[in-house]
Amino acid sequence: MSLVGYKYLKTFQLATVIYDLNVQFCNRYVDKKSRTHDQMVQAGRSGKQNIAEGYLEKSLKMYIKLAGVSRGSFGELLEDYEDFARQNKIQIWPKERAIREIREIREIWAKISPDNPFIPSLPYNLEKAVNLLITLLNQENYLLDRQIASLEEKFVREGGWSEKLFKKRLSNRLTKT
Repeated sequence: MSLVGYKYLKTFQLATVIYDLNVQFCNRYVDKKSRTHDQMVQAGRSGKQNIAEGYLEKSLKMYIKLAGVSRGSFGELLEDYEDFARQNKIQIWPKERAIREIREIREIWAKISPDNPFIPSLPYNLEKAVNLLITLLNQENYLLDRQIASLEEKFVREGGWSEKLFKKRLSNRLTKT
C-alpha cells in the first residue's frame, strides 16, 4: 500500500501523536460524560483531519483554508490544556524545562515516520502529561503557521486552481482561432 503525500508532512505526523495522546488524556482525566471531553477529543481530531483534507483538495485556496481550520482547532485545544492546568493548579513549564524534562518529546521526533507514527504512552504524572501536550501543541501550531505561510506564498507565486483552469481555457480558445 502506498502512502498518501500528507502522511509525509511533519504537521500531520505530529497531529497524529497529539490526537492519540489527547484521547488518552481525556479518557484518563476529563469526565467522559462532559461536554469538555467531547470538545477536546473533537478539536484534536479536527486538527489532524483538516491537514489531510486540505492536502487532498485540488484548490490551493481550500488547502490554505483547511490548514487554518486545523490551526484553529489546535489553538482551541491548547487553550483547553492551559485552562485545565490553571483550574487544577498545575504549573505550566517554560519551553526549555519542558523540552529538557520530557523525554517523550525527543522520542516522538526521533521515531515518528509516515508509515508508522510513534505514539508514546501518556505519562501518569499529571503535571508532566499536561506539559507534554502543551509543548507538542505549541510545536504543532508553530509548524502549521509556517506551513500556512508557505502555502500563501505559493498561492501568490503560482495562483490557484481556478486561475490555472481559466488560463488553460483562454489558451485553448486562442489556439482555436
